[in-house]
Amino acid sequence: MNRRKDLGSWQAAKAAGEKLVMITAYDHPSARLAQAAGIDGLLVGDSLGMVVQGRSDTLGVSLEAMVYHTEMVARGAPECLIVADLPFGAFEASPEAAFAAAAALLKAGADAVKLEGGLPMAETVRFLSERGVPVIGHIGLTPQHVRQLGGFRRQGTGAEGAARLAREAEALAAAGARMVLFEAVPAELAATLTARLPVPTIGIGAGAGTDAQILVWHDVLGLSPRPPSFARTYCDGAGLIIDALGRYAAEVREGKFPPT
Repeated sequence: MNRRKDLGSWQAAKAAGEKLVMITAYDHPSARLAQAAGIDGLLVGDSLGMVVQGRSDTLGVSLEAMVYHTEMVARGAPECLIVADLPFGAFEASPEAAFAAAAALLKAGADAVKLEGGLPMAETVRFLSERGVPVIGHIGLTPQHVRQLGGFRRQGTGAEGAARLAREAEALAAAGARMVLFEAVPAELAATLTARLPVPTIGIGAGAGTDAQILVWHDVLGLSPRPPSFARTYCDGAGLIIDALGRYAAEVREGKFPPT
């Protein structure tokens, strides 16, 4: 049985040096299978805009869509920690707006919410934490800022970038973030900050030194046409599905299905 439902167990795992595993999930079947595989935590990511809705980025994902998908995932994996993304436009205007959006996701079944942004979001993290909302910070490559960043570019490189990322990580932890996620940052920097921070860290494209790792469901299962370079594909899911559907179609056309 998965025993990673509560955030306290993640903190204990960090103290014990035990690695934790997360994956994105967007619906009931994927959540159910991830739980059966022993995955510790599921992220209902706004990445659904790209891998489920077919968008070029995450900016068009609505709060309503996040609530909808969070409900499905929470029902499918009651033993896993469920984290839901605060989508672009739902939390930046004010801490009060962030609280309203976070409350909707918690009511939908999330155990914590994740928000993108460093120093400008520290006060929002504090506001939410003081009002009972568990928050995970997300820094480095922040996909909601892709147009400002000029694309999906690696972050935290060079002395200035590393120093800025360190300040952001420490500010988020000090404001009450229960974890900090590093995306597409140098492995050495992520490992250094993981050792320094009092809260667990999650890495995606950030090397092996973080407390937990996360990948996108579709990348792991070979369903993405162009997975990022840091991802690892563990099966040819697309090939398996195309083969199965092709055999089904052939049997129908040949009169073999349904059987007489």
